[in-house]
Amino acid sequence: MEIKPIKTDADYRATLREIDGLMSAKLNTPEGDRLDVLVTLVQAYETRHFPIDLPDPVEAIKFRMEQAGLTVKDLEPFIGRSNRVYEILNRKRPLTLAMIWKLNQGLGIPAESLIKPIKLTTV
Repeated sequence: MEIKPIKTDADYRATLREIDGLMSAKLNTPEGDRLDVLVTLVQAYETRHFPIDLPDPVEAIKFRMEQAGLTVKDLEPFIGRSNRVYEILNRKRPLTLAMIWKLNQGLGIPAESLIKPIKLTTV
C-alpha cells in the first residue's frame, strides 16, 4: 500500500476522490485498510488547514437550552437566580468559575467553550 502525505490542496482533493471510491470497502480488507489510512490523513490535513473555532459561551449555553428544551428557570441551579441567568444570556455579566464548572458537569457543555471570554455589552 503506497500512501503519501497530503501537502497541497490538489493532494487533498485527490485523496477525497479516492476516499469516495473506497466508501463501500469492507473492514479488514486491503481496500478497507487504505480507506482507514486515507481518512486519517484527511482528518489531520483538515485539522491543520480548516480549524473550527469553539462557540462563544453564551451561544453554547443557548444551543444546549434549545437542544434540551431548557428554560431560564432550568438554568438556575447552574448559574443562580433568573435575573443572573438573564444577565449572562444578555451578555451583561461574565460567567464565574463556579458557573462554568456547574454548566460543564450538569449540562455537558464543553469547558473549552465556557472559558472563552464573553463579549459583554455595555449599556
